[in-house]
Amino acid sequence: MTRCGFVCLLLGAMAWGQAATPKPSPAPQTPAGQGSSAAKTTEGTPQEAEAPKVAPDAPVITIKGVCDQSAAKAPALECRTIITRAEFEKIVEAVQPNMPARVRRQFATRYANALAMSMKAEEMGLDKGPDYDERMRLARIQVLSGELNKAMQDKASQIADKEIEDYYKSNPDKFEQVETNRIYVPKTQQQPAEEDKDKKLSEAEQQKRTQASEQTMKNEADKLRARAAAGEDFTKLQEEAYQLAGLKSSAPNTSMGKIRRNMLPASQASVLDLKPGEVSSVISDQSGYFIYKLVSKETMPLDQAREEIKGTLRSQRLQDEMKAVQESTTPTLDEAYFGPETPPRGAMPPGAPGIPPSPVKPAVPPGPK
Repeated sequence: MTRCGFVCLLLGAMAWGQAATPKPSPAPQTPAGQGSSAAKTTEGTPQEAEAPKVAPDAPVITIKGVCDQSAAKAPALECRTIITRAEFEKIVEAVQPNMPARVRRQFATRYANALAMSMKAEEMGLDKGPDYDERMRLARIQVLSGELNKAMQDKASQIADKEIEDYYKSNPDKFEQVETNRIYVPKTQQQPAEEDKDKKLSEAEQQKRTQASEQTMKNEADKLRARAAAGEDFTKLQEEAYQLAGLKSSAPNTSMGKIRRNMLPASQASVLDLKPGEVSSVISDQSGYFIYKLVSKETMPLDQAREEIKGTLRSQRLQDEMKAVQESTTPTLDEAYFGPETPPRGAMPPGAPGIPPSPVKPAVPPGPK
């Protein structure tokens, strides 16, 4: 493959990295009576064919008019660049290792265009000068930072089974899961719209009505909690709470299914300390009041928790590695030039050079709206 300069490869990588990779469409169902070798989807679009068997040294891209300057000056040689399958796949591996086969044609076209542009830029002498050198220096820093991040991720992913088992045994509370029922009592009552139209309330009157409404719902939450502890049906009690609140929407399902401590707000995590059959006290937050009943409690098996533990350990290792690198240096900025330090407006996106990806957090059960 003709050498065209590192900036060309960087250009192709940046262009591809900004393009959204389309998600694969669901596999079409094969109608009864047809074999699995059907070649079309339900819309009549041909399925993606298997990659043809092409030898590693076979040309897969030929670009006429793009070649080294020495080849371009030789009359007997045709100016062209040939890229073999092995060379192209090496490029793909550097840009996006898991690039789907169906989009490689589009990437190959972009790469060929980038090669042509870089050749023209060299003919115009745009690869000479302080601006070009500085941009290449910055590009090198960025690539090396990304390579370090990748190396750290690879190292952090090497987690032995014993480490996973030790973490599981040392953190039993994190893998407790309970099945609960819950009653949600809104904070205030919803006033009829027609009542608001008929009478304009002053600010003091509105505040007084809000306080009375909040007290009514607080008293109702205490009554519902006592009735729940006495064994009354949670679904019935939930419906009564919504009726008193004046909500016309359907009352939420009281069954919460299986939840864990890290899936609840801190103010409600004490629910996991209940014993099966016990009802919690009234738990208050900004949106309203909550009453839980613990139905059952169990510990998640290690096999189910294994991947989660692996992700937790990987994320912690990566953060520790990154912290060690960042703390090994201490930049000092001249305040006379840069001005005083100000709080950052937003964090760098996870996965940016030098920034480890954020760990995946468990989903929080949807609360009442």
